[in-house]
Amino acid sequence: MSAAIVNLPRGEFIVHAFRISALAARLGLASLVVATPANATAGGRDSARAALSTVASWQMNEAATASVMGDSSGHGITGSIGAHIQTHQAFDGAVGYRWVFRKPEEPPADPQRLVQVANRSALNPGTGTYVVTIRMRTTQDFGNIVQKGQAGAKGGYWKLENPHGVVHCLFRGPSKVGINVDSGMAINDGKWHVIRCERTSSGVTMTVDGHQTGHTNGSTGNISNPNPVTIGGKLNCDQHTVTCDYFTGSIDYITIQAS
Repeated sequence: MSAAIVNLPRGEFIVHAFRISALAARLGLASLVVATPANATAGGRDSARAALSTVASWQMNEAATASVMGDSSGHGITGSIGAHIQTHQAFDGAVGYRWVFRKPEEPPADPQRLVQVANRSALNPGTGTYVVTIRMRTTQDFGNIVQKGQAGAKGGYWKLENPHGVVHCLFRGPSKVGINVDSGMAINDGKWHVIRCERTSSGVTMTVDGHQTGHTNGSTGNISNPNPVTIGGKLNCDQHTVTCDYFTGSIDYITIQAS
């Protein structure tokens, strides 16, 4: 397997070998390469950003009995809402979906905790600019939030996850090179946060509530897999050989943009 590039939170640029090797194992990578911290100059970043168009916009404001997640982008990229997700949940001025507490690796597997969006070519990052923006809140320190594909997926995959309350965004190419950025600090304070993860041809950048928290230079190549987008955890899992990493918390909206 190839190495991956990982962005560490600010103030943690001194690397502990155990931490790095443990993160590599969790991401399913052979090794990790430390990237520059967020406040360092990000050489090689695209100097001119390509114009973005909205691929899908999931506002997640359906009625309490909804089984279909609507798409306000006009492209009709809807999703199937699992029966164990609470919809039309109001909190602090927003209406969204809620995932009640469950240990992320507790058996049995429960696909009804997922929103599933069938594969579309437009949902694959390819080689261009690709942006995932999510407004979420949680008080927990675990869970996969949203992803397309997972470790072992043919063609690579991407995901946002919440280990230790620090939101990570990973793009992993078909050659198993992964580029990871994170929120720089735990944000599992129960408040709404807007997380934006942008993958370009030369790197990945994360902003939280409008402030950049990390940038990693590198190229993942062409990411394209036949898997659905899942929200709330993994689909191909059994809680024994492959954990489902279920999310606990609330999501107000998710948008995907691409160039």
